[in-house]
Amino acid sequence: MSGLPLLSFVVWLPILGGLLVLALGERFNPRPVALAVAMITFLTSLLLYTGFDQGTPAMQFQEQLSWIPSFNVFYHLGVDGIAMPLIILTTFTTVLVVLAGWEVIKERPAQYLAAFLVMEGLMNGVFAALDAVLFYVFWEGMLIPMFLIIGVWGGPRRVYATIKFFLYTFLGSVFMLVALIYLYTQSGSFAILDFHALKLGMTEQVLIFVAFLLAFAVKVPMWPVHTWLPDAHVEAPTGGSVILAAIMLKVGGYGFLRFSLPITPDASHELDWLIIFMSLTAVVYIGFVALVQQDMKKLIAYSSIAHMGFVTLGIFLVFPLMDANAGSTQGALLGMQGGMIQMISHGFISGALFLCVGVLYDRMHSREIGDYGGVVNTMPVFAAFMVLFAMANSGLPGTSGFVGEFLVIIASFRANFWFALFAAFTLILGAAYSLWLVKRVVFGDVGNARVAQLQDINSRESLILGALAFMVLLFGLWPAPLVDVMQSSLENLVAHVAVSKL
Repeated sequence: MSGLPLLSFVVWLPILGGLLVLALGERFNPRPVALAVAMITFLTSLLLYTGFDQGTPAMQFQEQLSWIPSFNVFYHLGVDGIAMPLIILTTFTTVLVVLAGWEVIKERPAQYLAAFLVMEGLMNGVFAALDAVLFYVFWEGMLIPMFLIIGVWGGPRRVYATIKFFLYTFLGSVFMLVALIYLYTQSGSFAILDFHALKLGMTEQVLIFVAFLLAFAVKVPMWPVHTWLPDAHVEAPTGGSVILAAIMLKVGGYGFLRFSLPITPDASHELDWLIIFMSLTAVVYIGFVALVQQDMKKLIAYSSIAHMGFVTLGIFLVFPLMDANAGSTQGALLGMQGGMIQMISHGFISGALFLCVGVLYDRMHSREIGDYGGVVNTMPVFAAFMVLFAMANSGLPGTSGFVGEFLVIIASFRANFWFALFAAFTLILGAAYSLWLVKRVVFGDVGNARVAQLQDINSRESLILGALAFMVLLFGLWPAPLVDVMQSSLENLVAHVAVSKL
């Protein structure tokens, strides 16, 4: 199995499958073809897990072919314990998105499904690329399908949202490209692992760190470059919101782990206060912003920004934790583990919440919280799922939302009491806006005649929400499969950062 090009398969099968669906158009029903492609890709990605050697931090399932010899550019793929779980999250979520749009998308379904399949392959390429040029091609390429998804199938202000989304993300990426070209001039190679071995001066590191920060902070998105996300979520169709929240936000956190920390460890250490400040601001300030939203999608979008603040906080706590332990890496791993688990968990929970909003919107064509009330009386099965996901979003013990947040708060407490105090605000604010949403939408008397006529979820919707509920409870009660697979890679990253001091 290790000799099979599994990574090329999970990258190119959905892209070619998407092009096939696009070519078939409306002459054939595109839905079964799209679902088959998504399912085969997901099952193939599971082979990455079953064949993964958890005892080594080395890149596995590597594939390398010469691409642009004159510039020493290679088609080079490989995964470690950081990238592999994100690829499986991507393939799993894409299957659900195809199912979610099965009956809902009436206009140009072939193009809609093709866009998601192509985007799946490009996102897998981002996580698997070990060559900087290849990474950048996939990184920029995934903007195009999302641009089309929001722009064609989005809401009334979709043009404004798409342009804002594209400009924010593209402009940030330009600085990253400049940094990658500079690193090439220093190493003579575009291999990302060669970048990790470079010894750069502090001035160089700071400039490169800032360039990476501009690209990755927009993608996360971190405060204050977060304003494109609520607009994009509100205007995007349900499937677009799910992929945006569950996967695309994670490429920013992945970028910090793959580029910023290992390439610029000293600058990361020097400027960790900036990332921690931005992260804690997101956790607290954006939590209050979420609390006053009247649009369900906007509330969940702001919730995503706050929860992703936990991811970046956990990643950059590695330096205060080492400083607090006189340079020892013991305990420094805790926050990084929490950040990674939070990334995966947030993918399931945010995707599930946006799908719940989509279920209601399909029936009433409204996202306004005030238009609902007492949904539990007419949709009891749906209400049970929505309450579960809202509780997971609040960090309820026993759900995956608790594990990552708990680890990051413990790491914060070990690093600095004030970090922990502000980080713990998310437990209060998360519970406040999640329970406030559930109270107004799900519970109480039937709000109006339209709510009284609602039909409960069908078998297709039950399958989608049930699959996500299973994952949320699985990793909440038994996080070991996720923790074990990333352990060696994160330990290696912490060790690399600890010894790479000027």
